[in-house]
Amino acid sequence: MDVLSKSIIFVGGKGGVGKSTSAAAIAWRSAKEGNKTLLISTDPAHNVGDIFNENIGGKTKAIADNLYALEIDPEIETDNYIKTVKANIKGTVHSSMMEEVNRQLDTAKASPGADEAALFDKLIHIILEERQNFDKLVFDTAPTGHTIRLLTLPELMGVWIDGLLEKRRKTNENYTQLLNDGEPREDPIYDVLRERQERFSKARDLLLDEKETGFIFVLNPERLPILETKKALDLLHQYHLHVKTLIINKILPEEADGEFLMERKKHEKKYLQQIEETFPKQKLVQVPLFSQDIISKTQLELFSEYFQKG
Repeated sequence: MDVLSKSIIFVGGKGGVGKSTSAAAIAWRSAKEGNKTLLISTDPAHNVGDIFNENIGGKTKAIADNLYALEIDPEIETDNYIKTVKANIKGTVHSSMMEEVNRQLDTAKASPGADEAALFDKLIHIILEERQNFDKLVFDTAPTGHTIRLLTLPELMGVWIDGLLEKRRKTNENYTQLLNDGEPREDPIYDVLRERQERFSKARDLLLDEKETGFIFVLNPERLPILETKKALDLLHQYHLHVKTLIINKILPEEADGEFLMERKKHEKKYLQQIEETFPKQKLVQVPLFSQDIISKTQLELFSEYFQKG
């Protein structure tokens, strides 16, 4: 698969199709080829640790030669995010108000979107700073809807920050005119917003750089995964994020027999044809259904061999 040459790889798809297994196999092969590789799970229902039979958690952990893993912990990242927000506004709010502001921010930890904002900040940190320590980053993402939201946030947040900066600039101009001194106002909040704008812009540039970043979706030869994958690719395309590789996972092997499996293979053949017709521009990589769960490094090795055939 050409996409394996990218330094940042996102693996997405419908829940249960084999995203985590595919991402783990990609990371495993990358590490075996000598690349210092970080496998990152952004899925709150982490599976990476289970695949490698390791307790990984929210800190980067070495799990094999050249291979490291990280399961982003939304609770830890939300705590870190709130601490950063508190630090940013310290000095901009009167000291008598800080206690109440901090109380409100602590309450906001449980508000809708708080963990998403924290996860987004962590993602930006990994691809801008942490990336310098690795040859390759492989992201095992959450099911489709969450992944689309995460990948499109740099553009959406960029637009939002632009609006905030413009309002802040006008406020400062009005304040300067009111004082009639012509001196520009010092505004630490404006500086923080500018910094975040630059970080979002850099992250988006990286996501759009097809030399650096690749996107893989995993699906099974079944009706619902095909429909969901089509919707996801169309939506990401609108944000100029192009998925060029699909892993068709859990294809019944030729040696499968018995009346039940033969009937399943008839349906599967129809869906494989539908996949080829629906995704004519994507590289299609077929991986068979294994007789056992993929829960060992030996099985990951076998799984990853199919990437070379694709």
